[in-house]
Amino acid sequence: MSIVEKHRVIEKNATLLFAGSLFVVAIGGIVEIAPLFYLENTIEKVEGMRPYSPLELAGRDIYIREGCYTCHSQMIRPFRDEVERYGHYSLAAESMYDHPFQWGSKRTGPDLARVGGRYSDEWHVQHLIEPRSVVPESVMPSYAFLKDKKLDVSDFATHLIAQQAVGVPYTEEMVANAQADILAQADPDADTTDLLARYPKAKTGDFDGNPNALTEMDALVAYLQMLGTLVDFSTYDETAGYR
Repeated sequence: MSIVEKHRVIEKNATLLFAGSLFVVAIGGIVEIAPLFYLENTIEKVEGMRPYSPLELAGRDIYIREGCYTCHSQMIRPFRDEVERYGHYSLAAESMYDHPFQWGSKRTGPDLARVGGRYSDEWHVQHLIEPRSVVPESVMPSYAFLKDKKLDVSDFATHLIAQQAVGVPYTEEMVANAQADILAQADPDADTTDLLARYPKAKTGDFDGNPNALTEMDALVAYLQMLGTLVDFSTYDETAGYR
């Protein structure tokens, strides 16, 4: 029987065709997946990356809970139009502590990968309260209720422990000081020396305009203000990582 005739037999037999296809796909999958079990690192390490501070992590939880990811991506692709509008393209390492990732291409609103520091806290608060007051063409709904909803910080250390379980390198010191850190970051009068030692470049102060209360608005703005601010791209070399 010639090769052509053998191939014709397989093509006419659904069971053989399925088994052969499954075998080929399995081999390809093993070739791609198996090396990941013994490679020490599959993501380029980039200077400046750190786990989220407790307040930033709380803000990220709110961001996901309110479905912000359905209209905003956090993944700038290496295309000229995107880089000129949003900033340096996203690096894989910038999402290494994200569970789940906030990648995507759905942009009813702009990409937020580099939004940190681009606007003031007051702008973010006003934008969340009444989006069209600062962006007339916006279709974003109002999130004014966040300013009136107190942030639940009871036993927040368990959030960090859960992140440890999926590989985020929170230290025991970070876990032990989680509640103190979440309160200090949003308190304009707090001593944040230890907080900043644990979480470099964390923005501190009163985020929502009300220093007498810690709200979900504080947390969400703190999260937005850190996005894209950890990596110093003035020293980043696309071919070697850092100059």
